[in-house]
Amino acid sequence: MESFKIIVLAKQVPDTRNIGKDAMKADGTVNRSVLPAIFNPEDLHALEQAFRIKDKFPESTVTLLTMGPVRASEILREGLYRGADDGILLTDRAFAGSDTLATSYALSCAIRKINEFDIIICGRQAIDGDTAQVGPQVAEKLGIPQITYAEEIISLTRKRIQVKRRLERGVEIVEGPLPVLLTVNNSAPRCRPRNAKLLMKYKHASTMSKEQETGGDYLATSLANTNLSLKEWGVNNIDCDHEQLGLGGSPTKVKKVDNIAFQSKESKRLEDMDEDIDSLMRELITSHIIG
Repeated sequence: MESFKIIVLAKQVPDTRNIGKDAMKADGTVNRSVLPAIFNPEDLHALEQAFRIKDKFPESTVTLLTMGPVRASEILREGLYRGADDGILLTDRAFAGSDTLATSYALSCAIRKINEFDIIICGRQAIDGDTAQVGPQVAEKLGIPQITYAEEIISLTRKRIQVKRRLERGVEIVEGPLPVLLTVNNSAPRCRPRNAKLLMKYKHASTMSKEQETGGDYLATSLANTNLSLKEWGVNNIDCDHEQLGLGGSPTKVKKVDNIAFQSKESKRLEDMDEDIDSLMRELITSHIIG
C-alpha cells in the first residue's frame, strides 16, 4: 500500500482579536508575552489536508513542525489530539526576532534534518504577519516545487499530485511532481475536532524545556511513557549558519508602529421590516453609495 511522509509547518500566533497598546516592543517585534496565543488558523486547514491524505493512505505519517518559544509546544499537542503522529519544536534564543527570511531558513534546515518527506503543507499565511512568504521561501530553499492557494487535493500518486487552487477570480487545477510544498487557503475544509482518546493519551505530552519550566522530572516522565516526549531542537541540533538566524539574520526592520483606533460614525438602526430595508436601499442609491 502506498504511503507518504508529510510535514505540516504550523505557527503559534498572538490572537489579533486582543491587540492592545503593548502589543509591539521597541524594536518592532511582537510582544508575545502580553498576548493570548492560538494555533494559526490557516495552518489548521493545512493540517486537515494532511489528515485527508492519511485517511486515504493509512500508512502515511504526519509530523508537525513549529518554530517558537517553549510555549509553542501547545500547538504540537493540539496536532497530536487531532491525529498527528509526531511533533517537533524548533526553539532557541538564537531564533528570536526572525523575519520571514530567517524563519524559512531555520525551518528548511530542520526539514533537511528530518530528511525524508514527500509533501510539506502549511497555511497560506500567519495572522500576525500576513506576508504569505514563509511557505514559498521554504520551498525555494529546499529546491522543490510549490503549489500555493491550495483548497483541495484532487489526486495523489507516488510521483504526481493534482491540486485545486482557489484564486481571487476563480479556480485552477494544477498538477506537479513530488516532493512538493503546498500552502493552503482558509477556504479549504476546517480541521477536524480533537479525538477524545488521543486527548487522554497526549494531554501530558511535553518538551524538555517545558518540563523544566514547570519543575517536572522530564527524564523520569519520558522513560515512564514515551508518548509524553515531544522532540525539541535548538540551533545545535540542525546544520545551519548562525549568522542567518534571528534578528541579526533578518533584513526586514520595522521602523515604526502606530496604534490606530477606529471611531464609530453616525449609525442607523433598522428593524426587520421590508419598509425599513426599502428605505435604506433608496437612500444608498440616491447618495450613489451603490448603483
